[in-house]
Amino acid sequence: MKKIILLSAVTIFGFSNAQTFGLKAGGNVASLSNTNESKSKYGFYAGAFVNIPLADTFSLQPEVLYNGKGVRSDGLDNMSVNLDYISVPVMFQYNATPQFYLEAGPEMSFLVSAKIKADGESADFKDFVNGFDFGVGLGAGYDFTPNFGANIRYVAGVTDIAKDNDGADSSRNGVFQLGLTYKFGN
Repeated sequence: MKKIILLSAVTIFGFSNAQTFGLKAGGNVASLSNTNESKSKYGFYAGAFVNIPLADTFSLQPEVLYNGKGVRSDGLDNMSVNLDYISVPVMFQYNATPQFYLEAGPEMSFLVSAKIKADGESADFKDFVNGFDFGVGLGAGYDFTPNFGANIRYVAGVTDIAKDNDGADSSRNGVFQLGLTYKFGN
């Protein structure tokens, strides 16, 4: 709870003092560790961010994103696991040049829905998935103009998504993101 309050305070402070805020959206290539015969699932992410300059070359960028994760299998049952999250990454950015930046930071994700689809049938299995997922992101971005840019990021899950795993190998989210940004206020 303290982490959520701290994150909210940083976000509110950012909105009140930020020089730039914006929107971002793009594609996800998601997977789960320790899942046999599974393939990456394609999805999307979209949301808003605030960029808070801390120094000439450093900034803090909290974000709020809808994030589609999961996995699929092309086996006999043509199964897919769809995990929808509201993700809150907090990226520390280093501006190597005025246009190019590197970023790293934590991502906290809150489960919105969990569905499994197989043989044309869909079932809710949210009761079996942890409601909170923690990951670490690493990425880069390039601003083509003061308003438009592109970014790439990989978020490696740290927590097990299964609620009651009973000592089995843990399954962690992994998502590769490629997207576009639009900044306001430049």
